[in-house]
Amino acid sequence: MNLALESFKKEIKGKQVAVLGFGISNRPLAGTLTDWGAFVTVFDKKKEEELSDILPDYIKRGIRFSLGENYLDNLKGFDIIFRTPGMRFDLPQITTALHEGAELTSEIEVFVKLCPAKIYGVTGSDGKTTTSSLIFNMLEKQGYSCYLGGNIGTPLFEKLGGIKPDDRVVLELSSFQLHTMKNSPHVAVITNITPNHLDVHKSMGEYIDAKKNIFRYQTSTGRVVLNADNPVTAGFLSEVPGKPVLFSSREEVICGAFLRNSRIVYRDTSEVDILPIEKIKLPGMHNVENIMAAVSAVMPEVSINTIRYVAQTFKGVEHRIEFVREVDGVSFYNNSIGTSPTRTIASLKAFNRKVVLIAGGYDKNLSYDEMGEVLHNHASALVLMGDTAQKIEQAYRKYIEMVGAEPVPIIRISEMEAAVTEAFLLAGNGGIVLLSPASASFDMYANFMEKGNHFKDIVNGLTGKKK
Repeated sequence: MNLALESFKKEIKGKQVAVLGFGISNRPLAGTLTDWGAFVTVFDKKKEEELSDILPDYIKRGIRFSLGENYLDNLKGFDIIFRTPGMRFDLPQITTALHEGAELTSEIEVFVKLCPAKIYGVTGSDGKTTTSSLIFNMLEKQGYSCYLGGNIGTPLFEKLGGIKPDDRVVLELSSFQLHTMKNSPHVAVITNITPNHLDVHKSMGEYIDAKKNIFRYQTSTGRVVLNADNPVTAGFLSEVPGKPVLFSSREEVICGAFLRNSRIVYRDTSEVDILPIEKIKLPGMHNVENIMAAVSAVMPEVSINTIRYVAQTFKGVEHRIEFVREVDGVSFYNNSIGTSPTRTIASLKAFNRKVVLIAGGYDKNLSYDEMGEVLHNHASALVLMGDTAQKIEQAYRKYIEMVGAEPVPIIRISEMEAAVTEAFLLAGNGGIVLLSPASASFDMYANFMEKGNHFKDIVNGLTGKKK
């Protein structure tokens, strides 16, 4: 029996609970808390008509709703507030409620606190989903009963009662989820940290500080996997409470995974040769680094043979350099997860020839200067759209003016159908068209998945005849 869970159920029974946001993870949360005897009110900025298809079922269960433009004005008289990850913790209405005695938490925070199984948490600016999926696959192949959640997989809160101490849980954790975290997973992985989400975080310092919560509350028995090649994560080494494990594609490390003669090697008390990187199915050096991060997380719980099998067979995750189809000799790839300059840079470097790049989208207040040289070296044409089109073009033109090079074709487009058509025309036989926005998708889409799916739908509808 999960004694911590049973204690929480008793504690929550009869309490006034506010659930802020009614997205994918908070819907089962609201239902589960109601089943445990809490009086739940859901707050969401969506209007009643936007949720009309799902509201009746929840209302029948006794769940109340505060919806619409001023939905947080009714945040009064609650014992516990569950914050959705994308909402800042210091909104005036939340601050007032806390001063009046409310407790602030979140679905993922309570899950980490109550989960009886060993938790592997993965965060970083890039590579979180792939690394989380690799760790999950390695553990599952080894024979563990595994759960994958957080930013990916399925909401796990309602499954707490079925998770056993010998199981394994892998969580992909964003800076938003970590922002107010007061419990850290047993194994913490930080793939890298570069500027991101500065439209929400007040500063780069706040963003970095939120990421640190993934290991900040570990004990001496914890394990922290850090990217030795990333200046920010390498700087965390002295702050690690437990065992630090590094990974690097540039140099050998004392403890962790590294490259030697294009082979992945893992070193702790002894050295183990894992496999040559040419056998890895995923393209790009960034995916080699993701595999090294996963190896450093699961050793020694997973055998070398299991690690080798997963590294050689794992095909990747949707929307991450995902091959869509070939039309008239042109190969189309969807990397809609490329929502920052660093992600798009990594995807461009994964190809051994220049590509026609479709980029641009919602502006997260990031600099695009570092993209200039990479676009010059890896792009044969640019098809730009969205709020950041001007920033991306300026970064590219600034670099080619500095080196005295001729620009590649640059086309501005307002919507995806035209972007795909123009990119198709620009790519010759044997060419590559890559969607990798280097920006968020919120200017035109709900999220990067919707953008990627729209791109794939258009590509799959191409007749194969260029105009």
